[in-house]
Amino acid sequence: MNNIPKIETASLIAELRQISALVKSSGEEDIQEDSASELQVLFNRLDELAALEVNEKSIDTILKSPDFDFLVDSISRFRFLYNLKLENEKAKSLLESSDPWETLRNFTFYSNYLQLARTEYTCSGLKPKDCVLFLGSGPLPLSLIMLCCEYNLFGIGIEQDGKRADLSRKLIACLGLSESVKIIEGNHFSLPLETRCDLYMIAAQAEPKKEVFEHLAKILSEGTKVSYRLYEKGLRRILDGNSLFKLPSGFEEYHRVQPEPPVNNTVVFLKKR
Repeated sequence: MNNIPKIETASLIAELRQISALVKSSGEEDIQEDSASELQVLFNRLDELAALEVNEKSIDTILKSPDFDFLVDSISRFRFLYNLKLENEKAKSLLESSDPWETLRNFTFYSNYLQLARTEYTCSGLKPKDCVLFLGSGPLPLSLIMLCCEYNLFGIGIEQDGKRADLSRKLIACLGLSESVKIIEGNHFSLPLETRCDLYMIAAQAEPKKEVFEHLAKILSEGTKVSYRLYEKGLRRILDGNSLFKLPSGFEEYHRVQPEPPVNNTVVFLKKR
């Protein structure tokens, strides 16, 4: 990890402004069609910056930048859309593979998701045959796949984009998991479902966070368990707007698991009051 001294903070802010200006108008279609890989270079550079170990004085200076909110909004949006591109590509590669499970196990972040699944299962006190619901499951619902395969759970994924939900269903069928994982097109307002869920998992990119949790606080019964993920390490914690999210009343935190390599996410466990 690199520690950025105070003198370099201005250069870092300048680079973030430059990247923000380059990506602010990029939509999902532009990113999906990035055949020249120009946007990939910016995405990779942001990953490098996110991994930097930044001192608190630098963090405070960046947070107080007059255009900080705009920078974070445009950069986090771009990273979200580019990650969707990568997930779409991976999902399609699994569908085209003669051995989708082997292809999945060779995925770069496979071990990350295994470790996250172990954390979710253990800290939530889940048992085989329990049901987990994942809000914002995306085209490649690895968290649900890992939990259901490793721990014999039933999973429900909720994805608001119809195309991503359809791709996800095809992938689940390709992996032979249609009996274990169900994908629903919808959002947080699709809840509650008739199915009883033992854990509600909120994706890091499920938005708007405040609205999501306020709705959950209204519809979940007392004692219901909820988990969500955030970034607390390095510059990543401020490049991801979700890390600045403040939990509304109605929930109490009962456990927090700090990341250990190769995982970058902190996992926070809550109970409905």
